[in-house]
Amino acid sequence: MYFKKAIPNSITTLNLLCGTLAIILAFKGLQLWSVYLILAAAVFDFFDGFAARLLKAYSPMGKELDSLADLVSFGLAPTILIYYRFQDYTSQFSTGNMESAWISVVTLIPVLITLASALRLAKFNVDTRQSENFIGVPTPANALLIVMFLHYTTFNPQFDYLYENFWFFPLLSVILSYLLICNIPMFSVKFKNMGWKGNEIRYLFLIFTVLILPVIIITNATWSLWLLLVFSLYIITNVFSYIFSSLKSK
Repeated sequence: MYFKKAIPNSITTLNLLCGTLAIILAFKGLQLWSVYLILAAAVFDFFDGFAARLLKAYSPMGKELDSLADLVSFGLAPTILIYYRFQDYTSQFSTGNMESAWISVVTLIPVLITLASALRLAKFNVDTRQSENFIGVPTPANALLIVMFLHYTTFNPQFDYLYENFWFFPLLSVILSYLLICNIPMFSVKFKNMGWKGNEIRYLFLIFTVLILPVIIITNATWSLWLLLVFSLYIITNVFSYIFSSLKSK
């Protein structure tokens, strides 16, 4: 029995290892390797839950360990990557005066993502409403949206104008931080059954995910565009669904 419980926790530990290494490599200037490690952490994050369900090896320790690993891999690691990308742009304004000090403070705004991720994970652990679906954007989805954007724009410089707008990363950080802790319902891709009824949005999302992949391959686009579109659609679909439902109920 102990061995069964140790399997999901071991996979979760690999998630934490990838996140930690991603942070170390980011500090060393190897941001692309950090992106790949965060992606690997997301794979381990999926399989630890899958293993726990398959082996029926749930444990309070596993739940807490998963949150701690997610905070490092999907909260702190992407924050550091955004910070460095933003700092590369703002360094040109370094003049040693008060304006430069103010710019340095603004450069720290992405730290909000780490703080919001911690609140999101703590909320998830005590919120019984999130047993089937989510409330607020899950931290892995938020992190993958960030790192796929950073990866795609690294290899497609025609989009440099986005993050070379001084307020792009601060605004993006604030929006993503809000989405992490907001009360907007977000559907989970976990199926309780394979029927269409009750799973319509899940099936449509998975169909889009599959259909967009051949387009990415045929157009020879950078592979990260696929995941960038998938996670962007996930967030946009849930936000607009919430807005529509709210307007309809009034």
